[in-house]
Amino acid sequence: MTYDKLRSLMPAPLARYVMHFEAAIEDTVSGFAASLSPGVRVLDAGSGEGAHKHYFTSQRYCGLDLAVGDQAWDYSKLDVLGDLETLPFPDRTFEAAINIVTLEHVLHPAKVICELSRVLASGGRLLLVAPLEWEEHQQPHDYGRFTRYALDHLLRQAGFTEISIQPVGGIFRLISRRLLNALQFFPGPLIVVAAVFFAPPALLLPLLDPLDQKRASTLGYICSARKPS
Repeated sequence: MTYDKLRSLMPAPLARYVMHFEAAIEDTVSGFAASLSPGVRVLDAGSGEGAHKHYFTSQRYCGLDLAVGDQAWDYSKLDVLGDLETLPFPDRTFEAAINIVTLEHVLHPAKVICELSRVLASGGRLLLVAPLEWEEHQQPHDYGRFTRYALDHLLRQAGFTEISIQPVGGIFRLISRRLLNALQFFPGPLIVVAAVFFAPPALLLPLLDPLDQKRASTLGYICSARKPS
């Protein structure tokens, strides 16, 4: 059972509660797009199927991807087929860029962050989401995970300032997600039996998440930064 299928079977409010990481990403991307002036140039670096394109209808959106991550995806609507490590754009092309759960799929993340900085104009803004506690996906193109300190180092090394790195949930949301993830291993009717044991704690555990103040165990981080003027 994939996460997308699980979400499709739930009422929208329940899906947002259970799929907290995805909901947080969507809310953040939506807010980021709304904060940008109409007509500015936005790079979606690692856009995949363009899931976030609809948020940027007022801006000049450009979706770039190498199109090797998921064989089941439709990459036909990409604006640019390209490598994140060598972006095919001149310096200072974009006023904003997003990089959403893509950094784990590159071999040289520092080079990617530097490339994003290069193609951003002075004062340009970056929104980046990266995983920490996440299962392997899009194999074999899955190469790493990132602590908040690694992300801070990568962003500062590339010259970014005004850096904000926020964990998306703590250990209780993480355990909840792992319990739901475990359902996929039960064949046929056994999944119903497993759900009886796994679903109740998965639904209750997120309520305890405020107890985890440090959030050192988290699904991932939402980061924002700015290229200096």
